[in-house]
Amino acid sequence: MQLVLHYDGAGFSGWQRQPATRTVQGVLEGALERLCNAPVGALGAGRTDSGVHARGQAVGVRVPLQWDAAELRRALNAVLPADVWVADAVEMCDAFHARYSATGRRYSYNVGTDREASSPFRRRWEWALGAPLHREALVECAAALIGTHCFRAFAVRGTAPVADDHRCTIVEAAWRERPGGLLFEVEANRFLHHMVRFLVGTMIDIARGRRPVADMVRLLAAEDNGSTSAPAPPHGLFLDIVRYPRELYLGGT
Repeated sequence: MQLVLHYDGAGFSGWQRQPATRTVQGVLEGALERLCNAPVGALGAGRTDSGVHARGQAVGVRVPLQWDAAELRRALNAVLPADVWVADAVEMCDAFHARYSATGRRYSYNVGTDREASSPFRRRWEWALGAPLHREALVECAAALIGTHCFRAFAVRGTAPVADDHRCTIVEAAWRERPGGLLFEVEANRFLHHMVRFLVGTMIDIARGRRPVADMVRLLAAEDNGSTSAPAPPHGLFLDIVRYPRELYLGGT
């Protein structure tokens, strides 16, 4: 079965279960064990970092047969804490794997450029810059990302297998206007550790005039992240959608 989760990452040390800190996986597995009277593993499509949010995290679970999707969703939402919500539960084929079956993932990042971005009602979910950015530079940077590239410069060193070529295919990357600021949306077949945050941090430095637009293309050919800008803070980042082949959904949903 696939669960689609929304969560506010501010109160979690990321997705992955850890022995001494509160994580989304740990909280969800605790709720599943309470309902099923036995340990139930919850496999996420991706491991969001501490402070990162989701409104489309896909999770694979195997529960006793008496649970159908609608009943499990209702029961989980009755026992989960307020910062986690099951938006949907879907029956999947046995071949479904939350991580390896995914064909695409979509993230978004909120940047606040007006004075009110520092309000406590906004700064929890966006990077409050409080100043205008060079919009054309951002558009040019995003356009350079489309296609298949090596993203070694936009990943944490040593987090991918040695044989990994760090190549990802980005099918969409765009900056859009939103009330009070900008929204960066990006979709790819896969993402590397901290990749979106490194991309946003570098593009924002370019849009602030701290480095040239040409750096974006240069970094796509770099062998490491030694000259990449610092990653954007985690609290502006959302995992929005995880895509799977239609044939994995029972009933073809």
